[in-house]
Amino acid sequence: MDWVRGEKLGHGSFATVSLAARRSCGGGESASLPPLMAVKSCGVSHSSSLMSEKLILEEFEGCPEIITCFGERFSNENGEKLYNVLLEYAAGGSLADKLEGSDGRRLPESEVRQYTKALLKGLHYIHKYGYVHCDIKLQNILLCRDGGVKIADFGLAKRAAAVGGDSRRCELRGTPMYMSPEMVSGGEQGAPADIWALGCVVSEMVAGSPAWRCSDVAGLLMRIGVGEEVPEIPGILSKEGKDFLGKCFAKNPTERWTAEMLLNHPFVQDQYSDFGGAAAEEKIKTTSTSPRCPFDFPEWVSSAACSITSLPSTVDFPESGLWFTEESILKEGSSWWSSTASTAERLLELVTEQVPDWSVSDDWVTVR
Repeated sequence: MDWVRGEKLGHGSFATVSLAARRSCGGGESASLPPLMAVKSCGVSHSSSLMSEKLILEEFEGCPEIITCFGERFSNENGEKLYNVLLEYAAGGSLADKLEGSDGRRLPESEVRQYTKALLKGLHYIHKYGYVHCDIKLQNILLCRDGGVKIADFGLAKRAAAVGGDSRRCELRGTPMYMSPEMVSGGEQGAPADIWALGCVVSEMVAGSPAWRCSDVAGLLMRIGVGEEVPEIPGILSKEGKDFLGKCFAKNPTERWTAEMLLNHPFVQDQYSDFGGAAAEEKIKTTSTSPRCPFDFPEWVSSAACSITSLPSTVDFPESGLWFTEESILKEGSSWWSSTASTAERLLELVTEQVPDWSVSDDWVTVR
């Protein structure tokens, strides 16, 4: 194989997900694989759903908010023939993990806006190509190290039913806590059902608990499918957030806003709702201004929590009398300025064995 299976990350009814590493070799198929991936595997005899998922993911190639598929592979392991789908590895875990590890088990609204906007972009892409995800929930939303969002697990995804199509077949599809009223009452699952599930995700991120408070599945399905009850909107949400959830939780699916409409909602149109967007640009502007006089410095407060985190663990600095010099930092052509040089290489160019003579003042700058 051109890849090696690593530790298991999780499992479902038929498939397991493990880490996978590309084998080090000069060319062939492995040359197109990233060094680290996730591999979703199942026995060949139960692989029809996973094969379908792979085909669907290939149609979404190029969407930044959907997990990338790197192809399929067959393998023989422990006497069993397996079907494997190689996927992008999201090192940040799932939104469920993020919520579990957050203070107070809920996320700040600023983060919720960011995640929601990214999810809407992914859902708009999915719906535009005529598909419904059918299982939007915290566990199926993955995070990259940079905070980017990836929609994953298309095992239940399907083509959206044509308008006026046969909807008599009642098929419960998805996770009960996130099911829409039309899904529960009539087995109808189109794009609006994904939007309802998105509303449940947003509510859960804000409140730190599921949108529905019910431990009995049968009772939960009755509440969702019968009557006019909708999930309670968290009171701590802003006015825009409450209105946004109102658009997601419209009981009638024809009145529910689409992903495209919701992308223009004020809740996700705030200047801080893009990862690395306007907020980052504004931060750069406010922190990179040079002072023009002694009174132009902003207020500065020393923080004991400040630390250096970029030094690799393989570099240590014993008491050897080595010094960093300004000349070695500013030397033209130094790997200090190269984006491809490692931290260790840049630091080594800063080192000199000559101890500076602090008594010489020729190069000192007078500050008045």
